[in-house]
Amino acid sequence: MANDNTTLPRSNLARLWKRLRESLRVQLLVWIILPLIGVICVNLLLSFQSADTTADLINDQMLLASARTIAEAVMVDANGTIQVDIPPAALEMFDTGHGDRVFYRVITAWGSLVSGVADLPETKKDQSAEDLNFRGDPVRVMTLNHPVVGLAKDAEISVSVAVTLNNEKAMRQRLWLSDFTKQLLLVLVTGFVAIVGLQRGLAPVLRLRDAVREQGREKLDPFSPENVQSELRPLVHALNDYMERVQSQMAAQRRFVANAAHQLRTPLTLVATQASVAAREQDSNSRNEALQALRTSTQQLTRLASQLLTLSRAEPGSRRPRHDKIDLAAAARQVLETFTETALQRQIDLGLDVDEPCRVEGDGPMLSEMIVNLVDNALRYTLPGGTVTVSVSRHGAWVLLRVEDNGPGIPDQEKEQVLERFYRIIGTQAEGSGLGLAIVKEVVERAGGTVALTTPVSGGLNVEVKLPAA
Repeated sequence: MANDNTTLPRSNLARLWKRLRESLRVQLLVWIILPLIGVICVNLLLSFQSADTTADLINDQMLLASARTIAEAVMVDANGTIQVDIPPAALEMFDTGHGDRVFYRVITAWGSLVSGVADLPETKKDQSAEDLNFRGDPVRVMTLNHPVVGLAKDAEISVSVAVTLNNEKAMRQRLWLSDFTKQLLLVLVTGFVAIVGLQRGLAPVLRLRDAVREQGREKLDPFSPENVQSELRPLVHALNDYMERVQSQMAAQRRFVANAAHQLRTPLTLVATQASVAAREQDSNSRNEALQALRTSTQQLTRLASQLLTLSRAEPGSRRPRHDKIDLAAAARQVLETFTETALQRQIDLGLDVDEPCRVEGDGPMLSEMIVNLVDNALRYTLPGGTVTVSVSRHGAWVLLRVEDNGPGIPDQEKEQVLERFYRIIGTQAEGSGLGLAIVKEVVERAGGTVALTTPVSGGLNVEVKLPAA
């Protein structure tokens, strides 16, 4: 049980730590506070150095003032004897309540002790303080060379004053703690302001989250980018673009379902009728005719289902974009090989004219399906004895695919309409669903190209597809 009790808090701490690491508020707060703490640490180090320098400067000024006061009290009597009466102020200025001890020494230029402690060390330079050790204690020492009137040639005396470092340490700590308190208060205030600012700054994000998660949204309506900060507007635009793509895909699915239901209803009814007729026929010849008609209708139905599926894949948003680099000439050659038997059965001269590899970038399977629909459409509408020619060539930055036939052609006023779905020219004898050229249009537009229908001089139809060269 003891192990279970220790494991539970650890797991709770792990979950809490994970939530904190994944929190945007915590991350932003850390990015604000940590650099600030780093700057403050550097500032505190500089403050400590500044406090040390300031304490030394103040202590040195006190030592110099004490040494000068003692030096000015030195005099020579009528007998030429050097005397000194140490002013109390010279020593009392170090009485700051920290128990410091003060030492002094006054000696002549020839080394005679006038007053004070004989073994007190002196500094190497005049009026320059040094940290030395005296009788086992660290002290700050200041030495002053001062001329005395009355001695031979105005000889100098040397006054050294030393004080223990209790007051200096206390002063250094006070100065540093004062800066530390200010810096700590600055961190706390900055942290509080940062938390409040983050809470207020993230409020639009939270409102956007609530809007996205709002229950009962039946439409993927776009969100207004004006409700968030300018830095978050690209996110809102990206979200709106994504919802637009989802709507486009949903619309494509709805169109596919509606088109499939509409186009499959009649063939399925015809297949059911032909099956019923075949089942009722007693005569074998009549039954075979009905079965042959049923087989033909089934093939047409299969072709229609295949084209509907191809059309659904060709619509924008229906599948992930592909960027295959294919040789359109090689793809055309492979497609024509599959239609060779069909062309022979219909007595149509099917030809291919390519000069060089013509590479394009796009959805490879869909581009091949585009060629299949163009060739199939040409073969369906070309009369026996006619010709269908497929050519692929490169012109600068473009690759041109032409499928030309000498069939009945398409009137100029209907050339735009035949590119729409399920549109068929009235009076056309060939069987078709009106989807072939619509599929071509969708595939070409997704690949960044154009499709145009023209009438050759000899008649018929010329479909020209223009795609960017890879």
